[in-house]
Amino acid sequence: MIRASPYWPVLTHPTLRRLLPGFTVSSLGDGMAVVAVSWLAIELAPASDHGMWVALAAAAYTVPGAVGGLVLARLLRLRSPAQLVGWDALLRATALGAVPICHTLGALTIELYVALLAASSVLHSWGQAGIYTILARLLPERELLAGNAVLSSVGSLSTVIGPPLAAALIAWGDAATVIAVDAVTFLVLGITFLSGVRQDSAPEPEEEDSRTAGLAVIRRTPVLLGLRSLSFVPFFLFGPVYVALPLYVSDDLDQPAVVLAAFYTAFGGGAVIGSLMTGYLSRLPMWPTATGVVISFGAFLLPVGLGAPTAAAIGGFAVAGLLWPPYASLSTTLFQRSAPRELLPQALAASSAVRTLSVPLGTALGGPLVTKLGAQETLSLSAVSITVLGLGAACTHVHPRIEGLKRPSG
Repeated sequence: MIRASPYWPVLTHPTLRRLLPGFTVSSLGDGMAVVAVSWLAIELAPASDHGMWVALAAAAYTVPGAVGGLVLARLLRLRSPAQLVGWDALLRATALGAVPICHTLGALTIELYVALLAASSVLHSWGQAGIYTILARLLPERELLAGNAVLSSVGSLSTVIGPPLAAALIAWGDAATVIAVDAVTFLVLGITFLSGVRQDSAPEPEEEDSRTAGLAVIRRTPVLLGLRSLSFVPFFLFGPVYVALPLYVSDDLDQPAVVLAAFYTAFGGGAVIGSLMTGYLSRLPMWPTATGVVISFGAFLLPVGLGAPTAAAIGGFAVAGLLWPPYASLSTTLFQRSAPRELLPQALAASSAVRTLSVPLGTALGGPLVTKLGAQETLSLSAVSITVLGLGAACTHVHPRIEGLKRPSG
């Protein structure tokens, strides 16, 4: 029974068996950072400006990675995927490690904190591209969806375990302690990939300008362009939740960090189940699945925006988490199958940059929205907007043809 699982070839692959532990440790650190990044911003920022600084901290943890994914191609195009992962991890470990050091010395201001978060994320799109390029090169196409689902499952599980661990560490020490642990997990990731994968250089692109090759692949492939569009807007509309939810918990509900952790843990628990289901969905038509996910995702976020009892709101987050991983894994698999092999890191980096940029842009919008409307009202607006977007996409009859898609020649 176990050997018949679509995940068995992935988990028993000789190289992936060496890499997955480091990836798992780093994912756990990221799961803890979901709570710690915003909570430390709340601790450091003036009370009158909580919304603005929480938004800036959340955006700083991701936005520079999106920018780096688009502008650093000339410098990174010939680096091996393992080097991309390792360099990103080591940069994150260094910049995040400076946060608890400065905090201990009494020198950590909210401005310095945001700057260090920004520095830590500059190479993150390339690090993600390196991970998924390695996966695409190690596995045959028939096993790619299962491979992506394994990574998604690890990430989802980290959001179940990470937030309560972060809440416990915050109660025992402070949020800066959690950031220190996150830095150590990135150090483990960097060492794992730099030592566990051959350091072959990437082939040099022949016809595309290296700075725009990734975007060009997406632009000229209608399926990829359509999927990126359907991803960008829902993620953008979800961005304000990262600002509104911590403030809703801390200010409106007057609850401790453990309640915020419960929301993220519930989302992660649902995502674990959704990720485990994904490997069995290879024959599911993509467009109906994608639009159905968007509609349902918004609907199950709505209870918290309507001021439902905390248990019901957390339950809605759990179901929303269940719905999202299948879409992420399927769309990533399509990118891996569709982009020319010699441009795969650039295409994945550009894709990651576009996707990554959507959430922080929405998060940056969350600060003014919370200031003007309030935290609960912002949560409600976000949920309704996502649902309406999904309904609009479902009503359009221009469905991308993705079934049977083959990788074009380079």
